[in-house]
Amino acid sequence: MILSDLSIKRPIFATVMILALVVLGIFSYRRLSVEMFPNVEFPVVSVVTTFPGASPETVERELSKRIEEAVNQVAGVKHVFSTSRESVSTVVVEFRLEEKVNDAAQEVRAKVASIRGTLPTGIEEPIIQKLDFNAAPVAALAVQSTGMSVRDLTTLVEKKIKKRFESVAGVGKVDMVGGQKREIKVELDPVRLDAIGLGVNDVVNGIRSENTNTPLGRITRDSSEYPLRIEGKPDRADQYRQMVISQRNGRPIPLSEVAQVSDGVEEKRKLALVNGQPAIGLDIYKQSGGNQVELVDTIKKVIAKVQKELPPGVTISLVRDGSIMTRESLSDVQDTLIIGGILTVLIVFCFINSWRSTVITGVTLPISVISAFIVMNAMGMTLNVMTLMALSLAIGLLIDDAIVVRENIVRHLELGKDHMEASRFGTAEIGLAVFATTMSIVAVFVPVAFMKGIVGRFFYQFGISVAFAVLVSLFVSFTLDPMLSSRWHDPSIHLQGKRKGIARWLELFNCWFDSASERYRFAIGLALDHRMAVMGLALASFVAGVAIFLTLESSFMAQYDKGEFQISFKSAPDASLAETENRMQAVLTAIRDFPEIDHTYTTIGAGDSGTVRDGLLYIKLRERDQRKKNQFLLQRQVRERLQQVAGLTFSIEEVGQIGGAQKPLNVNLKGDDLALLKQLAARLKNELYKVPGIVDLAVTLENDIPEYRLRVDRDKALSAGVTTSDIVGALSRMVGGEAISTFEDEDGDAVDVRVRVAADLRRNPAQLDTLKISVPDGKGGVKLMPLGSLTSTVTATSPTEINRRDLARQITVSANLDNVPIGTAVKYVEAASKRINMPPGYSLNLSGEAEDMAESFGYMAESLLLAVIFVYLILAAQFESFFEPFAIMLSLPLSIVGMAGMLKLTGDTVNIMSLIGLIMLMGLVTKNAILLVDYAKVLRERDGMDRRDAVILAGHTRLRPIIMTTLAMIFGMLPLFMAIGAGAEMRAPMARAVVGGLLTSTILTLLVVPVMYTLLDDFSCWLKLKWRGKEFAK
Repeated sequence: MILSDLSIKRPIFATVMILALVVLGIFSYRRLSVEMFPNVEFPVVSVVTTFPGASPETVERELSKRIEEAVNQVAGVKHVFSTSRESVSTVVVEFRLEEKVNDAAQEVRAKVASIRGTLPTGIEEPIIQKLDFNAAPVAALAVQSTGMSVRDLTTLVEKKIKKRFESVAGVGKVDMVGGQKREIKVELDPVRLDAIGLGVNDVVNGIRSENTNTPLGRITRDSSEYPLRIEGKPDRADQYRQMVISQRNGRPIPLSEVAQVSDGVEEKRKLALVNGQPAIGLDIYKQSGGNQVELVDTIKKVIAKVQKELPPGVTISLVRDGSIMTRESLSDVQDTLIIGGILTVLIVFCFINSWRSTVITGVTLPISVISAFIVMNAMGMTLNVMTLMALSLAIGLLIDDAIVVRENIVRHLELGKDHMEASRFGTAEIGLAVFATTMSIVAVFVPVAFMKGIVGRFFYQFGISVAFAVLVSLFVSFTLDPMLSSRWHDPSIHLQGKRKGIARWLELFNCWFDSASERYRFAIGLALDHRMAVMGLALASFVAGVAIFLTLESSFMAQYDKGEFQISFKSAPDASLAETENRMQAVLTAIRDFPEIDHTYTTIGAGDSGTVRDGLLYIKLRERDQRKKNQFLLQRQVRERLQQVAGLTFSIEEVGQIGGAQKPLNVNLKGDDLALLKQLAARLKNELYKVPGIVDLAVTLENDIPEYRLRVDRDKALSAGVTTSDIVGALSRMVGGEAISTFEDEDGDAVDVRVRVAADLRRNPAQLDTLKISVPDGKGGVKLMPLGSLTSTVTATSPTEINRRDLARQITVSANLDNVPIGTAVKYVEAASKRINMPPGYSLNLSGEAEDMAESFGYMAESLLLAVIFVYLILAAQFESFFEPFAIMLSLPLSIVGMAGMLKLTGDTVNIMSLIGLIMLMGLVTKNAILLVDYAKVLRERDGMDRRDAVILAGHTRLRPIIMTTLAMIFGMLPLFMAIGAGAEMRAPMARAVVGGLLTSTILTLLVVPVMYTLLDDFSCWLKLKWRGKEFAK
């Protein structure tokens, strides 16, 4: 072969090429970012529009539906979702994964702009932006104080601590949760306002006119010019009390005469707790593409520096470290890779019994792994679980080519050839077969890399990494290995019977193996004499494998112990912040005695859509070696405790799961009548309650919010000369409060000035009736009129939100799964849906994990088919035959029984990882068959050997490399197979599927492939005879 011959003749040239790969690989490794998973960009765009004061029904009718219809026309749209809440419409447009998110966002902007004129007046400008599902906080900090007031602590956090972390390189943003900012509170006294004859608008206008710094022009003096301005803004908070807001009968009216002015804090609407104690939380987000692990390390250093600068009694702590799982997973995968490499090299040493041959063979491993970093860096990949797992699984593959080449060279050395001749001839003899086996592996992983859907995005880096590493191993096997074999003479090859110590024991092992290979010669002959029986055995194995496979349960991804989980909860629909906090304290009390819990971090009202009824409890567990229970057992016990807490609905969720934090089981009911949808959802929920393992059931829109509604008497309002918007404007200021201006503090930062009626005057609807608003007096002025004379108050209920999907209303029944695979849960849902009798015009569909699983399994089936086709084409090209590849392809179905049997034995499901293992098997199991059939053809064509003798000799000769490569692959995957370490439960099914498939396919291949080869050869000869007979007849 050209490469091997060139490397043998020019050893320095070969060495330089390999060193270049290693140097480039090391430099590339240093540039790789570190992440838990590949950074996948989902083409999802949101349109958020605010309509102050509008009910969910109004928001749906006037905003959500119109925007949905517009954006649904954009090319590439997969789904359109909308959520209509009070005052806010959120429309989410999900595009097909192949669409570019920036182009999609631009198209959505254009469509929304085209209908902007049809949307109601009074709305705020729609905010259109890309959604980043990877934008989870990398860290959460908690600041606590033993003596500082809430206001002072909030000011300290906002002005110093928060800004300090915002300036850290790599930080995208920092969100503050909890605390109460400083606020100038102007609490109006309706009685005094009425006595003086002032309306709330008069007060607001008066404050705004007085609280301003206005330029007045310029003063020119001699040759100089000076700007002139008036500083009307108070420089002290107490100066607001003396601010003149109006005049009556020539008398100035100070603000203190009609309102209570105080320098206080904003209304409490958010809360953070650490182990149940008040705190101010800081959620830190990284910039896109940043290195998560390095950023958290930097944050820890900044925490240590900031702590030294804080006042006594103030502490800052890291309560949530998003890099822990990443560190542990990457560390364990790296350990797996190293251990797998060591085990693989030991297998080689056991068979070759020479440390020089082992080094020549084993040097392929580090070179291939290091070189893989080149393509990872060049293609913008990261160092993550998928790429490292790819290299870990490929350990056995990377050394396979070197094993086969070196073993063949050693065999020729034992036949008496010198090192130069043995290296040249041994590499050339096996070169085509090695090339074909490597290409069959590449042919399997390339379709994996280019699968569609979510799974394709996550496995892209996996497939590319393996394919490139395997190609590098082929290159090393054809360059460095023959060069070293020709130059570095191995005297141990000729020490048969003279070895000592462990070498002597290994020599005895190899003698035993040689005798076993002689018995294998007899077994091949016996199989050739009973070909139909052997084929019957193969068929029975395949049928058994399919039967076992069909009994396996299915899931999207195997669960694994992350050492942390979170609980999202909702209190009663009418609960206040204080009531929600009370419920949360009851939860913390219920779980306090679990020794496995390290600490808790609670937030209430956090996030853009969070209310005082919404909360999130993050639970960090102790290290695995410090607790007796795994995460899932603890979650089950926590769930049992929380079911005893009244006034609370909750859901236990994974932290940072792929695709968001929604529950795994989501059943969507679609139709137009909201009341009927609620009935159907309630019936479905009751059916699912009966199923063991389906837990945390919840229904959207299950509980409406009680509310008071003011109905405007149109006739009275018309006669009074007032509009609904006038009433809304006045009431929103008096009841809801409005930040009408700002006050500059001593640091130059803005402090809101908020106008509102005192809290004790807005506790019930009757008090609202006495509030007065300004109306025209018919004489060019205004007068005050009680609100009760224009409106009436009724009690009602309203949905918290209205959800829609693909232009139709939707209610979702969601649930968590406790030891029930998603595939089994889907079967339960399908059975339950038949019992609830969906009426015409109403439909039921699954989303979330079930939808992702069905879609991904379909794409993986396509990838499996492509892999099989590509392998066949490569084999046909190698053997220059369309028939002979079928002898090798028969080894593919023989792996099913081992793969399915192993998954059944270990209790694993058919999931993304195990299916990737099945696809890998399509390339791995052909390697052994290629070595056997290729050498049989060489013996027949080169040496003119009889077919039976050629097949038997080929099996006998290739048994050693076949067993070596198989054991190398199995032992290389053994650390993954054992599922030891962080996140190993997720990765293990892939290794288990491969190991099980390799075991059965290797055993059966050694007998079935020789038989199938002879059968196909007979069939080919029969066809030729038939063809020649027809030609002769003509």
